[in-house]
Amino acid sequence: MAISLRESNVQKLREQAFDVLIVGGGINGAVAAASLAGCGVRVALIDRGDFASGVSSNSSNLAWGGIKYLESHEYLLVNKLCKSRNRLMRAYPSTVKEIRFFTTIQRGFRFPPFFIFLGTIVYWIMGRFVTRSPRYIGASALERAEPVIDTSDAAGGLEYSDCYLYDNDARFVFNFIRKSLNYGCIAANYVESLGARREGDQWLTHARDVVSGESFDIRSKVLINACGPYVDAQNLRCGESTEYRHLFSKGVHLIVDRITDNKRVLTFFASDGRMFFLIPMGPKTCIGTTDTQVETPEVTATDEDRDFILANVNALLDLDPPLTRDSIIAERVGVRPLAVSGHGGQDADWVALSRKHVIEVDETTRHLSIFGGKLTDCLNVGDEVADHVRRLGVDIPAPNHRWYGEPGPDLRAEFMLQARLMDLDSMTASSSSEPLSQRFWRRYGESAFGLLERIREDERGAELLIENAEYTRCEIELAARREMIVTLEDFMRRRSKIELVVRRDEYKQAPGLREACDILFGEQAEMRLQEYLGTQP
Repeated sequence: MAISLRESNVQKLREQAFDVLIVGGGINGAVAAASLAGCGVRVALIDRGDFASGVSSNSSNLAWGGIKYLESHEYLLVNKLCKSRNRLMRAYPSTVKEIRFFTTIQRGFRFPPFFIFLGTIVYWIMGRFVTRSPRYIGASALERAEPVIDTSDAAGGLEYSDCYLYDNDARFVFNFIRKSLNYGCIAANYVESLGARREGDQWLTHARDVVSGESFDIRSKVLINACGPYVDAQNLRCGESTEYRHLFSKGVHLIVDRITDNKRVLTFFASDGRMFFLIPMGPKTCIGTTDTQVETPEVTATDEDRDFILANVNALLDLDPPLTRDSIIAERVGVRPLAVSGHGGQDADWVALSRKHVIEVDETTRHLSIFGGKLTDCLNVGDEVADHVRRLGVDIPAPNHRWYGEPGPDLRAEFMLQARLMDLDSMTASSSSEPLSQRFWRRYGESAFGLLERIREDERGAELLIENAEYTRCEIELAARREMIVTLEDFMRRRSKIELVVRRDEYKQAPGLREACDILFGEQAEMRLQEYLGTQP
């Protein structure tokens, strides 16, 4: 059996020395790796689980400019996030898309609807008029515009624009890691950091291959802690003392069958006063979120969380029948790591804390800790990390290289021409309104040319293996070669969103699931399939 990409990279982690080792493969670690590798730095990246397996696969799938921070008067932060959102829109036009937010304000809310509408005007101005302009909606017009809303207690509403990820957040994160691999980064999932120490002028990170159980040391000049909510624990293992630390807020989203055919985000204020969303997710709707202070990143969705979300959506919408726990297809649960300074975090108003990121640098040990952060601001994190690493004395061979973004319009036009000439979009029957050619390009960029070649060899490559999953045979073959799939959950929930939009009983019984396992795991297919089915409720 040929050696896999992951096995090859684990061996290189043992043998090579690196300029930078990044611990943590969420959004912060992924953009740090892409930025540094794209600039020519010798980079390694490890994660104790799968890439994007924590917070970065449990978000709202929104790339927004932080409109809620206007209420706390954090205008500089909103301005920065709007600029970051606009930069993402320009860099990823197929993935980061404008979407309308339709907001209903109930009677007795702390601000009248027109006052909130004026806030969206300010937000639009701070966003440099890149999106469509906001509009005010009177109470009498709300029901005509969106019949599913219960308008019996509505004082009025408004509509404004922000952005969302067309695919899931974990796929977006992985594409940064895939890009870093193209630039020479040595990345491996399921490799755990057991701690690190300074030896001379370099770091020795003691690591363990979770798959094989074997331990080894990784050598690097600079060590970056990008462990998300586990940053504090990782620093403790490495003997690093920092000014900042994390507080945690648990957020839960529920995914249900599509509630409205209007492709916009329905926005309300939940009973606890925070913003509450119904977000399109292909044929489904993602609803939430909760906001519960917790002491640890290890969280699960509880019946209390589920009932809070269901009670709010049933109170705010005119649903017949109302949603129940049986309506839930999948759940997303994670923590928001909120950066706080000093030892007075116990007194912080954690609900008002923003998701701004902080990069704390120890110049003496050449160590970086990345606190907080959100997907919208990820490109800034990548740029800032590269700048800090340069200041620590690491050579940056190509400092001006553009390390992010989709391929240019000429390459996209060439791909679309080839897809049209082979009549790609007629080859697969799908419930999606999106043509297969667009989906291929958004997910794989220039690598999508290889999918066309595979389908030219055998048109069965365009077949869907799992009904309603919108993933073709050739995509699963590509994932097996290039995407470090170790468990079936890696593919079902993070490289794809099948587990989020297809009911469990449907994908468990799908004949194509076994074939997908054969493609992904070869002789280990049956073991991985039973392992996955055994962990599913």
